Amino acid sequence: MNKPLMLLMGLLLSGAASAEQTVIHAARLIDGVSDTARERVTVVVEDNRILSVNAGYQAPAEGQSYLDLTHHTLMPGLMDMHTHVDKVVDGKSYSEGFFKDPTDFALQATQYTNATLMAGFTTVRNLGGDVAIHLRDAINAGHIQGPRIYAAGKSIATTGGHGDPTNGLNRSYAALRGKPGPGEGVISGPHQARDAIRQRYKEGSDVIKLTVTGGVLSLAKSGDNPQFMTDELEAIMAAAKDYNYVVAVHAHGAEGMKRAVAAGVHSVEHGTYMDDEVIQLMKRHGTWYVPTISAGRWVADHVDQYPAIVRPKAMAVGPQIQKTFATAYAAGVKIAFGTDAGVFPHGLNGREFVYMVEAGMPPMAAIQSATLSAAQLLRIDDELGSVEAGKLADLVAVEGNPLEEIALMTDVRFVMKDGQVVKAL
Repeated sequence: MNKPLMLLMGLLLSGAASAEQTVIHAARLIDGVSDTARERVTVVVEDNRILSVNAGYQAPAEGQSYLDLTHHTLMPGLMDMHTHVDKVVDGKSYSEGFFKDPTDFALQATQYTNATLMAGFTTVRNLGGDVAIHLRDAINAGHIQGPRIYAAGKSIATTGGHGDPTNGLNRSYAALRGKPGPGEGVISGPHQARDAIRQRYKEGSDVIKLTVTGGVLSLAKSGDNPQFMTDELEAIMAAAKDYNYVVAVHAHGAEGMKRAVAAGVHSVEHGTYMDDEVIQLMKRHGTWYVPTISAGRWVADHVDQYPAIVRPKAMAVGPQIQKTFATAYAAGVKIAFGTDAGVFPHGLNGREFVYMVEAGMPPMAAIQSATLSAAQLLRIDDELGSVEAGKLADLVAVEGNPLEEIALMTDVRFVMKDGQVVKAL
């Protein structure tokens, strides 16, 4: 055998010998694909990927490590498609920007990313936030602990709309800051709309977030009026297609949703005043619905902490989202799990499962909405979202059977991300 070939074989054998394998015995497996759970399953993880999924408990071989989850239900790592991991909005947060730098917010957010991961959410889509891109990079580099972040960067609004950072400021301070433009995520007209997409690409955003209607927590009167014109949305989507972006739209009012869905957006967030016409339009276009019931419940229950202009919107919108979710699910709209964490404290994301089941979604469907469905929305279902051989080893477990007691999803006991156990029993 010639020397180069011997060297190559030696490297291959060395790599095979160094692969780390972990054998997991689980009482049951919800794999994200099947509509039924599998009992007594062995999952073998090699390095950061799932090597095999086998029926029965197979004894570990010499050199394999072993994890005993024989009292637990194993699932794919959970995914939250609507988070703000760089902040928590409460009564004090409206003035924090006057006293804190982006560095302060980033350091504070390390608590939030850790809480999210410990709650079992190994992947999140962060829909708006100035430091989320940097958090993503720090997590990917191993500097801090947290979920995989697919970050939108600054959300895109129209002048005076939900997401305009100068809303509510006095004229002198607003003048000092200057009129925000596409770089600050505020547009007016199709040319600026395209520019905003290109700016998000320049800054490294993974996804796009638009605020196509008024919002609850912004310092503006309307919570549901349409805020993008059709030509602006068409320009956004044409530019987003060039960069292969998934586009999410914050929307409470029906007219804003109709314009956005007709333009080809990929998901509608909140969807509070969704009507039958919107539902049929979403079904025809294959648009995903990300309900964020948790945020609605939270703002309605904590209305007194917000500024006076916010309170009427919180009282009207908050209780409605769960009702809209029930209607949309019954009508067959595609649903992906999302909470709007950051409107409420991070780590409470699992409550959304309880609210979804309360509104009529079966527990298995709720879990699938946070696994394979979410991965499909993000276009990463070739790597994540199910427990199958070849996929990345993101796994979580709860003690007991969440198909019988959905509240168990609020108490994740075991978390593996990318083949590494980050929360042990």
